[in-house]
Amino acid sequence: MSGNSRPRTTTFVDEGSSSSKWGESGGGGGGGSGSNTSYVGIKKMAKDTKIMTVIASHGHSQGVMDRSTEVSYKDTKVIGNGSFGVVYQARLCATEELVAIKKVLQDKRFKNRELQIMRRLEHCNIVRLKYFFYTSGDKKDEIYLNLVLEYIPETVYKVARQYSKSKQTIPVFFIKLYMYQLFRSLAYIHFQGICHRDIKPQNLLLDPESGVLKLCDFGSAKHLIRGEPNVSYICSRYYRAPELIFGAVDYSTNIDVWSAGCVFAELMLGQPIFPGDSGVDQLVEIIKVLGTPTREQIKEMNPNYTEFKFPQIKAHPWQKVFRARTSPEAIDLVSRLLEYTPSARILSLQACAHTFFDELREPGTKLSNGRDLPPLFNFLPVELKNMPSLNSQLIPAHIAAENAANPPESSSSGAQAGASSANASAADDTKSRPSASGSAEDLID
Repeated sequence: MSGNSRPRTTTFVDEGSSSSKWGESGGGGGGGSGSNTSYVGIKKMAKDTKIMTVIASHGHSQGVMDRSTEVSYKDTKVIGNGSFGVVYQARLCATEELVAIKKVLQDKRFKNRELQIMRRLEHCNIVRLKYFFYTSGDKKDEIYLNLVLEYIPETVYKVARQYSKSKQTIPVFFIKLYMYQLFRSLAYIHFQGICHRDIKPQNLLLDPESGVLKLCDFGSAKHLIRGEPNVSYICSRYYRAPELIFGAVDYSTNIDVWSAGCVFAELMLGQPIFPGDSGVDQLVEIIKVLGTPTREQIKEMNPNYTEFKFPQIKAHPWQKVFRARTSPEAIDLVSRLLEYTPSARILSLQACAHTFFDELREPGTKLSNGRDLPPLFNFLPVELKNMPSLNSQLIPAHIAAENAANPPESSSSGAQAGASSANASAADDTKSRPSASGSAEDLID
């Protein structure tokens, strides 16, 4: 993880404390320190139960006035922490809905990139930012940004670990379901020029009942601009693309595709495919499988890399990397994801159209609990516009027929509503491509 991209948090508020530090809040805009400070009340609801009321701003910036609103929540408890800060679980008083509140130290000199990016994203496979607000810290001029996110109970990491403890691997059907949704989320952000830069099982949230997967933790994400340098020490080690190990600073969103390939391989194997102990050892693990990269491949990964002293090792056949019963479609997909040459990797939307996922497109396919599949084909126009040639592969015939009979404008049923609209809109040049620049140019790496 890049030390430059996430300031370390040194003090946290005790979840049981009645300190006003939680309630000293600045509402409004998308960055800065919240100069218009509002002091909120903490009321006793019952014995040992507190209701926190804060002045917050709406999370999504498109189509919503940047206005402040009162948000009350209760039942706060710590559910995670790290160098980035701390994550709380809470319950919104108005709806009784569970939320996650991610609290990070805000550098007043810069806008918070995670906030800026999340306010632009609205997708069924990306965790939703509901509100955000600011609180003061223990030190003078110390300001914390609090991101109020939808709460989703599980992660792919936890589910995979449960199977691993039982000496089993996740059923292939669920691997298809989870990976498909991951590729959808990546296709959506990549089209906007946003690179997540920390794809790993821990950042893939799961609702085990509905089968919905949502990508979370945009603390390392960045809008990449060709020609502008980025830090290479990014992404968790097991999932770090080889061009990052070679020190590339002008990389692309293809580093996320590599990471997704590592996740895919891990789910099939039941363990990480490249478990390096260090940056150098990580490259050794990759070479054991892919073989020694050629000079041309190294040049594609980082033109400025000049050290070419590597032992010549042949690639290990993919069929021998995985279990004997692994399908040819799965092996083909992973081989297209885990390519040394970044530009040779399959794109995320192309991955969604891969034959490995055809089972999800078959009529009548349901979850093992008998429930319908989560929305998989409700593509937004922005998702399909860039590669209209894939539309017929991405949207199953039975879904297209259903939507033709019940246009989204008049249909409210809709688990998969919107697919035919997106299909038709893909070639509609009247809709402009959304701006991906935002204010990323104002931010540090």
